Amino acid sequence: MAAALVPELYVRDLPRSLAFYCDALGFRIVYQRSEEHFAYIERAGAELMLEEPAGRTWLAGPLEAPYGRGVNFQIAVEDAAALRDAALAAGAPLMMDLEERTYLRDDEPIRVRQCVVQDPDGYLLRFSELV
Repeated sequence: MAAALVPELYVRDLPRSLAFYCDALGFRIVYQRSEEHFAYIERAGAELMLEEPAGRTWLAGPLEAPYGRGVNFQIAVEDAAALRDAALAAGAPLMMDLEERTYLRDDEPIRVRQCVVQDPDGYLLRFSELV
């Protein structure tokens, strides 16, 4: 059963995006439709769809780089520092270096270690680890 919410991200170059997500960040391809330039990927329960915008698309406006304006995806991880390092080694821009921060969930404090990197198409990935 797929997750209840799976973002579908338009990408300029699917092989480049798969190299970043799978080779650098440890996602795996669940399934792929090569003829549609589409891949469904997963990492420890975090699921994404990646697709080059060809054929049928749902666009609310012009698709201009960077594609990921106005959104960041929080991904729960075991080791935020390791994923930051892997993303940096793959050439990803670091938008926010590793920090520890406390947020309130209702009245309960939740402490996280997090960082934000940018994928090849401008989507922001916030790796968040409970501490």
